[in-house]
Amino acid sequence: MRIKWNVVIVALMALSLIVAAGCAKKTTTSAPDTKVEVKDDTTWTPPPTKPQVDEAALAAEAEARAKSEAIEELSSVTIHFDFDSYVLKEEARAILALKANIMRKYADVEVVIEGHCDERGTEEYNLALGERRARAAYEHLVILGVDPGRMKIVSYGEEKPVDPGHNESAWMQNRRAEFVVQ
Repeated sequence: MRIKWNVVIVALMALSLIVAAGCAKKTTTSAPDTKVEVKDDTTWTPPPTKPQVDEAALAAEAEARAKSEAIEELSSVTIHFDFDSYVLKEEARAILALKANIMRKYADVEVVIEGHCDERGTEEYNLALGERRARAAYEHLVILGVDPGRMKIVSYGEEKPVDPGHNESAWMQNRRAEFVVQ
């Protein structure tokens, strides 16, 4: 029985050697013998910084834009009059108050106030009425604190109609005072 055990032990040892030989580490060479150097030629640059905001330039730009809009408002709104009248209506007084605020704020702005009439009446009468309309707006602006030296008046009478029609609607549009910024 001892022999059987010896044979079993020898068989197990042989089997272990075969298994161990089969699992032996194998070496392979796939890398070339030369060394590879990696060079990085790029340089690091920091991310761009935020540009400095010039507060004074922004404020000046905003002021210039506000002045441009104010001048547009000053010259775009027209006041109208009743037939054969140069009396300022409440709506015209409110418009002139806004114009006076703009002119007081921007002391370098000068304006020409143009008086206009509809086609009814003689040329001389309409020139005189146009001048009275322009003067009424001028005097109201002076009362509201605008320097009279910054304003001029001119009358065109019936010479420059907004609407060339010959009806009440056209005549109503032509009875006006306009403001032209110099």
